[in-house]
Amino acid sequence: MSKDRAVTALATRAGLEVNWIDAKGTPRTVSADTLRAVLRALELPADNASDIAASEASLRREAESNPPLIVARPGDEVCLPNCRRAELILNSGQRRDLQLREGLQDRMTFVAPRGPGYHRLEMDEGVSVLAVAPARCVLPDELGSGDRLAGTVVQIYSLRGGTSGAFGDFSALGWFAMQAGRLGLDAVMTSPTHALLGADPAQFQPYSASTRLFLNPLFADATLEGGPALTDPGDAELIDWRAAGDGKLAALHIAFERFCAAADQDDFRAFCRTGGERLSAHALFESLDGHFRGQGISGFTKWPTGFHSPAAPCAVTFARVAAREIEFQLFLQWLTDRSAADAQRAARRTMAIGIISDIAAGMTPQGSHAWSAPRELLCGLHVGAPPDIFNPRGQDWGLTALSQRALQQLGYAPFLATLRAAMRHAGGVRIDHAMGLRRLWVIPAGASPSDGVYLRYPQQELLGLIALESRLHRAIVVGEDLGTVPEGFREQLDATGVLGMQVLWFERHHDGHFLAPHDWRRSAVAMTTTHDLPTVAGWWSERDIDWQQRTGRLRATEEKEREDRAADRELLWSDLRRAGCASGDPPAADAPEDAISGALAFVGKTPCMLAVAPAEDIAGDRDQPNLPGTIDEHPNWRRRMPKGDLLQEAAGRARLTALMAGRRSR
Repeated sequence: MSKDRAVTALATRAGLEVNWIDAKGTPRTVSADTLRAVLRALELPADNASDIAASEASLRREAESNPPLIVARPGDEVCLPNCRRAELILNSGQRRDLQLREGLQDRMTFVAPRGPGYHRLEMDEGVSVLAVAPARCVLPDELGSGDRLAGTVVQIYSLRGGTSGAFGDFSALGWFAMQAGRLGLDAVMTSPTHALLGADPAQFQPYSASTRLFLNPLFADATLEGGPALTDPGDAELIDWRAAGDGKLAALHIAFERFCAAADQDDFRAFCRTGGERLSAHALFESLDGHFRGQGISGFTKWPTGFHSPAAPCAVTFARVAAREIEFQLFLQWLTDRSAADAQRAARRTMAIGIISDIAAGMTPQGSHAWSAPRELLCGLHVGAPPDIFNPRGQDWGLTALSQRALQQLGYAPFLATLRAAMRHAGGVRIDHAMGLRRLWVIPAGASPSDGVYLRYPQQELLGLIALESRLHRAIVVGEDLGTVPEGFREQLDATGVLGMQVLWFERHHDGHFLAPHDWRRSAVAMTTTHDLPTVAGWWSERDIDWQQRTGRLRATEEKEREDRAADRELLWSDLRRAGCASGDPPAADAPEDAISGALAFVGKTPCMLAVAPAEDIAGDRDQPNLPGTIDEHPNWRRRMPKGDLLQEAAGRARLTALMAGRRSR
């Protein structure tokens, strides 16, 4: 076998899709050099024949050993690669000797119990966990009254109110959700609240998590421990994250000082014990990152020798010396967790589902998770997207993700920890870039996005664990299935009870007309737009084209873009009229009000289990929260909602009424 063929064989066995189909339907083959680079990052070197043989042997050993966690469905036949005797201890405590039968390739099999849950499997060769997954996740109609619920989606930082002054927080989110529930809404989807790099609040990128296991303390309610409620600057439409972050941090320090003087700290101590090593490592990372940034050193890969992990000698010494700063970081996580719990409690006072949290697709390679648990991640690889019609050069998101090999070797512990963190204080979760449950486009760090390869993930096992955690937490699950979706993927999400997403701008026929409401999928969340796309007012008034022209991102001439948009406005208005969501002639481009109400009524009339109105559309905002591909050219993640009570303003109430009317009509 030639060297390149041997590399290809190893890559295929390791889960890399050597051959794939691009967005134009053209077959592609990944180069041997790219495969070697990715295999090296997966700790399966393939630079020579000796490397390849060793890597093949490593994969064989993994395949022939009993995994630490096995995922099955009730009544499934479970295969044990290396076992002759086994006993099952059910989650109820009942012990059961298993009747093993010989299956294929001399492997033993048994039938999984009917009861979903995590059970202990004791074998002559060790111990594993048997996760018996239910058929489906919790669905919205199991939590609410009716099969067509309504909600809204909001960027938490954009909210007015709360205790953080210059931006929204969990206090503002809880109040907003409670008021929305009183108007008949069942859920509030929100932007990610993952911990970012706390020492650099100016770099506010909600989808670039430092870790997805802990929360962003900027969203904490400092008043819960006697800290001050900060004053809203009023007319500011954009957030100055550096100034706002420094102001909030000062308020949190005041709360910490008052907490330290309090006699009762039992709840805090219990929280720290439950958080264990992961929480301690995150607190240490935050303290070290702040320390070194104060010296002008940003990024842990640039830290001095001896600080490369929580157990490194210099890091251990620092932890003793900086004990109070680390205690402050632990306090921040405890306080933020309490704030998130309060927000969901407030939401559930009036809502069937409450808050739907958001799990970002990955983490920054310079963050807490990458420093404290590098084995769990695809270190040396970035995730992104291959070249397509909209991005001919492909996309490198600058993020890393959980390693598929590590997931299987560690009993899916990092994945379960991520799910549980997101569901802890929520009635549901949205999984960003859900296609990552099947495969991720991975790129060697420093390479072009086009020089990547798809890496397969154990989709059935991940979906099973999602369904099990959904049932245990009574939380619905939404999977962002937008973009290039693998064949059959949506059907598999549907079979597991994971709701997809349908966005008005994408639901179109080949002739340009918009898909009629009755043709949308029931097993999806319907919405007019997302944070990365134009608002209805922005699309109708061509604000998005203005920004594309300003940032040099037009795909055609400006004249052509505006001509096409004028034609699209005519198509949308005719389809709104046909659906009974609008009447009369289309409004002018600079008068989008009727188009907003019509679009919200349109998605409201779909059979989707949940239809949501983005807060920007409720407010009639023409600017979207984020313009993908830009950094400083557009004020990403900085826009605030208009002053006043968004849900009580006459225009906002009218738009919500349009959405709700569609939900009630059959």
